[in-house]
Amino acid sequence: MGEIDPAFIQPIEHRPKPIITEAEGIPIIDLSSITSNDHFCNKTDHGNINDTANLVAQIGNACEKWGFFQVINHGVPLEKLEKIELTARKFFALPQEEKRKVGRDEANPMGYNDSEHTRNVKDWKQVFDFTAKDPSFIPVDPDDLQPKELINCWPQSLPEFREEGQEYAREVEKLAFKLLKLIALSLGLTADRLNCYFKEHASFVRLNYYPSCPSPQLVLGVTRHKDAGALTILAQDDVGGLQVRRKSDGEWVSVTPNPGAFTVNVGDIIQVWSNEKYESVEHRVMVNSDKERLSIPFFFYPAHYVMVKPLEEMIDDQNPPKYTEYNWGLYFATKRKSNFKKLHVENLQISHFKIV
Repeated sequence: MGEIDPAFIQPIEHRPKPIITEAEGIPIIDLSSITSNDHFCNKTDHGNINDTANLVAQIGNACEKWGFFQVINHGVPLEKLEKIELTARKFFALPQEEKRKVGRDEANPMGYNDSEHTRNVKDWKQVFDFTAKDPSFIPVDPDDLQPKELINCWPQSLPEFREEGQEYAREVEKLAFKLLKLIALSLGLTADRLNCYFKEHASFVRLNYYPSCPSPQLVLGVTRHKDAGALTILAQDDVGGLQVRRKSDGEWVSVTPNPGAFTVNVGDIIQVWSNEKYESVEHRVMVNSDKERLSIPFFFYPAHYVMVKPLEEMIDDQNPPKYTEYNWGLYFATKRKSNFKKLHVENLQISHFKIV
């Protein structure tokens, strides 16, 4: 994928903010200007330069005001999404004992899990995780930071699952890198500035299944939280249920499902890299009393050895660093272990690295 020279883009703060179509307030951004030819514009194509500049402005505006946005015309083939959704429904329809044959545990975080097997019993859902890159390596125990190979556990009763899952992951991975470039440009960085952190990324896909719930007021599909990684790219069915805490007033806003669209949010790592220019925003999932729900997030994680801290370009005399650096692999391992057992320390958050 080619780069656009930042010199050809007027600084975002000096450009008028574009009009963005909104669904329940969440911006919807059309990526067709960069996905039609699968590259960013070159220096001689001034039409494409203007298109990309406008797109970068929209991304920056959405990241700063919401931390969330939806993307359409994103380049991920619809048939890939339809296949993985169909296979996911087949998997979750299997008998419970069959699903638990590919269950995750403390030694390997990939595979099947339900709320009965974690400490967070308020979450009303079942999940299946698999890595985007195979193999992938990341520490899974904060007491042993030697990276472990993550093992994808594919059910034998669905032989098509592995191929369809991996094909889908490759397509969304391409989208993740495109979005990463747009976010970098929106911060005034070069397009490829953040790519180096993802050469051996440990990203994974999660299939979320939320059964219908007779007492939805008593549980949540997912309790309120912020995402620890860099980006989350979410596909969801037409049932809905995702709610975002609006930055302007703290109110919870429902994200209306948009057929074929992905919902994207920046995570804690982008918040730290941008020195809080962009913020990782709280969100949650409400369950439905009548309908089951399926969603498929792609969690875009850097390599395990990456030290996360505010980027030098985001620091000056008026904006000193707001965080001390931390190791992503250790951070991941500590947060993951707290899902299985109560730790002797408070659950790790990026607020622990905040400079007061």
